[in-house]
Amino acid sequence: MSAPKELRARTASPAETRDVAAALAAVARPGDLLLLSGDLGAGKTTFVQGFAGALGVTEPVTSPTFTLLHAYEGRMRILHADVYRMGVLQEVLDLGLHESLDEGDVALVEWGDAASAALPLDRLEIGLTFGAGDDDRIVELRAVGPSWADRIDALGAALERFA
Repeated sequence: MSAPKELRARTASPAETRDVAAALAAVARPGDLLLLSGDLGAGKTTFVQGFAGALGVTEPVTSPTFTLLHAYEGRMRILHADVYRMGVLQEVLDLGLHESLDEGDVALVEWGDAASAALPLDRLEIGLTFGAGDDDRIVELRAVGPSWADRIDALGAALERFA
C-alpha cells in the first residue's frame, strides 16, 4: 500500500468547520469510512453536521455518545457512530459497520482512532485540534488506502480556501 496522503485545513468558526465537512461530502462515495478524532469539544459532531447537511439530511444531527449509532437519510445513508464508551473492539465490530459499508452506507465514526484496528483499512482519518482562538480548529485529513487516495487531489481543490 502506498504512503497515506495528507491535507490540512484551518477554520475560525463552527460554521467554517461545517463548510470543510460539506466540501468533503461533495467527493464522498457510497461505502466510504471516515474516522474522526480530537479532544472533547474539538468539533467532531459539528463536522458530521456539515457533512450530513451537504448530503441532504434535514433532521437534527446530534452526538450518538449514549446511543452509539445514529442513521440519517440523505442522498446517501449516513451512519454516525461514537465509540468513546466502547471498552473492547468486539463492541465496535458488533455495530455492523463493515456490512453497512458494503451496502453503500457512508460511516462517520467519532473517536475512530480508538477503534481503528476493528475497522476497514480503506478510510479517511480526520483529526480536529484546537487552534489559537476559541473557535479556531485545525482539520487534518489523512487518506489511507486507495479509495480516498484517488480523491485526495479533488479534496485538496475543494478545501483550498481553508488552507
